[in-house]
Amino acid sequence: MLKKLDPVYALFLGAIIGALIGGASAMGTIQIMIKGTQSVMGTVLRVLAAGVLAGVMMDSGAAETLARTIINKLGDRMAIFSLAFATMVITAVGVFIPVAVLIVAPIALEVGQRLKISKLALLVALSGGGKAGNIISPNANTIAAAKGFGVELSQVMIADFIPALVALVVTVIVASLIKSRGDAVTSADLTDRKQVDEKELPTLAQSLVTPVLAIIFLMLNPLGAIFHIEALTKVNIDATYVLPVAAVIGALAMHKGKFLREYAQTGISRMTAVVMILIGAGAIGATITSSNLPALMIAGIKAGHLPGVLLAPLSGIVMAAAAGSTSTGVILATGSFSKAILGFGVAPLAAAAMVHTGAIVVDQLPQGNYFHVTANAMHMDIKERSHGILYEAIVGGSAMLTATILYGFLHLI
Repeated sequence: MLKKLDPVYALFLGAIIGALIGGASAMGTIQIMIKGTQSVMGTVLRVLAAGVLAGVMMDSGAAETLARTIINKLGDRMAIFSLAFATMVITAVGVFIPVAVLIVAPIALEVGQRLKISKLALLVALSGGGKAGNIISPNANTIAAAKGFGVELSQVMIADFIPALVALVVTVIVASLIKSRGDAVTSADLTDRKQVDEKELPTLAQSLVTPVLAIIFLMLNPLGAIFHIEALTKVNIDATYVLPVAAVIGALAMHKGKFLREYAQTGISRMTAVVMILIGAGAIGATITSSNLPALMIAGIKAGHLPGVLLAPLSGIVMAAAAGSTSTGVILATGSFSKAILGFGVAPLAAAAMVHTGAIVVDQLPQGNYFHVTANAMHMDIKERSHGILYEAIVGGSAMLTATILYGFLHLI
């Protein structure tokens, strides 16, 4: 991947070479890869379903409406918080984090020029808010974390809520501390500011229909368990149904039902790369779990007297850093190390939360698309964009530490 080979082929190549060197026959290697790719098909279905919701939120203008409403209501006095919170909300309702940053960036640059906030601080506000929203969103990485450990999507979203709030607070603090550091926003940065006719955007109430319905349907079963409502505990609607149904109803509420085909096309195009990586990750995950590597890792950590629970966040950090992507990092970490992590007695939901939050620590490295998309959105060169990596890692690290302490050491779930 670091050599820019297509990630899917890189994963297949790693799986084949690893299996052959490990002693598998040529046909045995193929059987292992087939087994691995079959194991991720459930996640593939849910990821494709999530694409419909994402397409509706992005192309209908619903995400734009949410961003504008939050920033306008909170005003200049809470500018950094409003920008971070707006990006968090947009990502949390199912929009991909790079797209969320692209949506909010023009507004952020305008606010930054007016209030003398540096582009570096604006980047950290948007990226940090996006990271916070990303771990509580019904998107590809959350689905992969849930299915990788055999837990419900809604359970992972709930478990990651406190780490997400911590990440939001840390984002605002860090961005506020560096608001005068780095290059200022100039008039040239606003030249391509897209003028949006607000009359063409859906209302706030219309924009909220899709995410609110999705959240309500996904939370019915967990809420029944929390409040001991037996009728709700028997309701278990899978995300494969919930996400596209909520998207269709939301589109109709916005009077944009005739555009559903286009919205679905946007969603499927966005999800295609994720699905392909899922298939490749399934192959390499099966290669690793078919070997004795998980057992050796458990033995090595025990011999070093290290807490086995640390394997969960560390696997998320390392895999996301290698791929420069949250979703790819989660997919690789769960596919390759789930058995080893659970072998230490870690609860599946706790493992999912720790891997997931670990994957947002350094997913912004230059080998990934997110780094370059956000650099272009904020009109930064590579050097200037690189200055944000450490601050973004602090934000992601705060979520990861929170999840590890709460669920890994205090066993609150």
